[in-house]
Amino acid sequence: MIRSLLFAVQMYVAMGVLGLVFLPAALVSPDGAIRACKLWCRWVRWTARWMIGLRTEVRGTPPHGPVLVAAKHQSFLDVILIFAALPRPRFVLKAELMRLPVFGWYVGRLGCIPVEPGRKGETTARMIAAVGRNTGGQVVIYPQGTRVPVGEDRPYRYGVAALYGHLNQPCVPVATNVGRFWPLGLRRHPGLAVVEFLDPIAPGLPPDLFLTLIEARIEASSTALLDTDHDPHRHA
Repeated sequence: MIRSLLFAVQMYVAMGVLGLVFLPAALVSPDGAIRACKLWCRWVRWTARWMIGLRTEVRGTPPHGPVLVAAKHQSFLDVILIFAALPRPRFVLKAELMRLPVFGWYVGRLGCIPVEPGRKGETTARMIAAVGRNTGGQVVIYPQGTRVPVGEDRPYRYGVAALYGHLNQPCVPVATNVGRFWPLGLRRHPGLAVVEFLDPIAPGLPPDLFLTLIEARIEASSTALLDTDHDPHRHA
């Protein structure tokens, strides 16, 4: 527990320090914000390995063009690993996160999409309007709408299907097991935390079929990752 606490403290201190150091570059261009966040992700992964014995891997082939990424969300660590793997990610996130110091300003510079809670139809319409046409980056959405701890079950929401139909772009599902090692609270556990980019789903499927397909793929692969230990084919 002490090591977990020390790890958490230095992680957020590093966020503040890098945020201030890169502030001039981030003010000039979003590229400066991307460089700052990529460096912070590398720092977290490196310190997690030697401070708490938590190794990380990114499996599969991260996309580089304009796509929709639909990911399993178990903890802040899957956000870090996905961000580190994608060239220009834009996360759909709760609007309240935009109000956090340092973190909120940077995700705004990255072009992330804040979503205010409300009626289901209104929330989806506002999200689609905020996303626009996605001509250059990777839009990352969590289909269950929130962090779901290992062992819990939450429905996959219609918003991801609406966004898939709006963008008319491939969708790359992402599975993970990170919640096993980085659960809610401060305690962290040693092991191998993985996010895995699965085969893309072509655009044009009916919404109900698409929703069924991504849920089946993500859940089956995430369950399989809970027993993972090592894979020689990995991305640093």
